[in-house]
Amino acid sequence: MIDAFSWIAVFPELVLLVMACAITLLDLLVKSRLRTGSFALTLITLGAVAILQAFYANTGATVYGLSNTVVSDPMGNWLKCFSALAVMLTLIYGRAYAGDRDMLRGGELFSLSLFALLGMFIMIGGNNFLMIYLGLELLTLSSYALVALRRDHGQSTEAAMKYFVLGSLASGLLLYGLSMMYGATGTLNINEVFRVTNSDLVNPQVLTFGIVFVVAGLAFKLGVAPFHMWIPDVYQGAPTAITLMIGGAPKLAAFAIVIRLLVEGMLPLWFDWQQMLMILAVASLLVGNFAAIAQTNLKRMLAFSTIAQMGFVLLGLMSGVVNGHAGFAANAYSSAMFYILSYVLTTLASFGIILLLAREGFESEEISDLAGLNQRSPLYAAVMAICLFSLAGIPPMVGFYAKLSVLQALIASGSVLNLGIAIFAVIMSLVGAFYYLRVVKVMYFDAPVAHGPASEGVRAPFGTRAVLTVNGLLVLVLGILPGGLMILCARAVVQMLSA
Repeated sequence: MIDAFSWIAVFPELVLLVMACAITLLDLLVKSRLRTGSFALTLITLGAVAILQAFYANTGATVYGLSNTVVSDPMGNWLKCFSALAVMLTLIYGRAYAGDRDMLRGGELFSLSLFALLGMFIMIGGNNFLMIYLGLELLTLSSYALVALRRDHGQSTEAAMKYFVLGSLASGLLLYGLSMMYGATGTLNINEVFRVTNSDLVNPQVLTFGIVFVVAGLAFKLGVAPFHMWIPDVYQGAPTAITLMIGGAPKLAAFAIVIRLLVEGMLPLWFDWQQMLMILAVASLLVGNFAAIAQTNLKRMLAFSTIAQMGFVLLGLMSGVVNGHAGFAANAYSSAMFYILSYVLTTLASFGIILLLAREGFESEEISDLAGLNQRSPLYAAVMAICLFSLAGIPPMVGFYAKLSVLQALIASGSVLNLGIAIFAVIMSLVGAFYYLRVVKVMYFDAPVAHGPASEGVRAPFGTRAVLTVNGLLVLVLGILPGGLMILCARAVVQMLSA
């Protein structure tokens, strides 16, 4: 561990910042409708920072920088690497969609995406309350602008306003909770917060009150019930390319700040936040699965599905400590990390299909729009089916192993209550399988509708089709051979806990 004023810890972030500014200036000179140069430079930037983060993660070192306000550790570096790759795939899938809807006219899509990713990096690597909050605000402000990027579309503007109002409220809750933690502990440094809260020298009532606001703010960022109100409206109202942007990579950053704040900083207060996570998880599984059944809009159905999926992530996080004993922590947190990675991978492919099926003047976001898709586009139907099977937790998809690992961690804790919650989670998964399999039935057994993609065939560039195919195959292959990714998550979490 290097404890110094080191710029090495933030070198990838500096590269990303410089390139985001350069691409913003370059866009002022570009007149191309699809902005091919800016797009290529953005992908090169994302690939470069992903490789840098993977290199940092493979070293296994934990490096603190900028007066210990940031930390570069294997868990954070892998999450940053996968976040960069997720943004890259989002832009590959969404470029044609954005071009058809005149969203590339000013070039803001690429620069705002890079600034949003920079916010994620700062969140993931934050070792200080203020640094985490600055990263969160950079991400959310960029996201608000991205949702409203389609200026002439009333539904997108409405979604942006809802997102802004509710997001501001959640940011305020989180900031108030962090300020109370600072008032009680006298420090903004996460490591120092752990030391102080573990010493029993602070008022427990103030800490508990602060924890409530912190968990509420984190719950909004994860999109779990009862702080889920923004998810369905924003997912449906935002342009589909932006829906994927806010529904993919930011989940990794949200997972990271939950780990940083609750596990690294407030583990001595485990009894308080564990009970809250349990209630949020149960509520999310219940609300997400049952609300999704009633949806006819595919994006809205996947939004409620996200709420239920995040409930499973919380199950992994809450099972890390039992009766004050953290012996199950590495297994539980690594299962939660594996789950969030597999969820993002599946989400990229599923929304990628929706993006490629859309065309100018037609969104292809109703479930009925996919009717008969297998008849004209068997590849896209197969990839979508793989993603839906994975989200439902059907073997041999990666989603099955992800759910299994979380349930194993929950049961291994030995708590009778956790065993009951695990049984409840399995029942909710069966409920969720209904609305996922309903879409598969529509694709394979219903007749094509006159205006749907199946009636005209699907056209997409070869490169995009190839990336989507690989994305879909990974969902299948990682379910058959999950060991490599699971070991990666386990090692990253163990190194984080031992730092």
